[in-house]
Amino acid sequence: MGELNLEIITPSKIGYKGSVTSVTVPGTKGNFQVLFNHAPIISSLEIGEIKIVDKDKKKFLFATSGGTIEVSNNKIIVLAESLERSDQIDIKRAEEAKQRAQDRLHRRTETEIDDIRAEYSLKRAINRLKISHKEL
Repeated sequence: MGELNLEIITPSKIGYKGSVTSVTVPGTKGNFQVLFNHAPIISSLEIGEIKIVDKDKKKFLFATSGGTIEVSNNKIIVLAESLERSDQIDIKRAEEAKQRAQDRLHRRTETEIDDIRAEYSLKRAINRLKISHKEL
């Protein structure tokens, strides 16, 4: 199987860089997988998980809060809003974030934008917790 060059960049770091055989990302219309010789594509990403299989068949799982992916000539660039490897997620911090978001949603006395932010925070926290417990 052929290899692709993958680079995942967040606002604060390069989250992953290397040769891979497969990448699965959370597209706006659902998850999709990128393999060798994939057609060129630019797509937005949602809150979800990024699965990577590297050239040595080692698997990695990351939580992301969305972003953009570009695929062209067996090169993949992901610009992610956030990225956390599954085995590095701080579960206590994610549970606290989930509780704060739920508390804000129960109050519902704030503005609509605050409700949207609370819903987004809740989705992110739930995603991080789900991915932190997944087996590869």
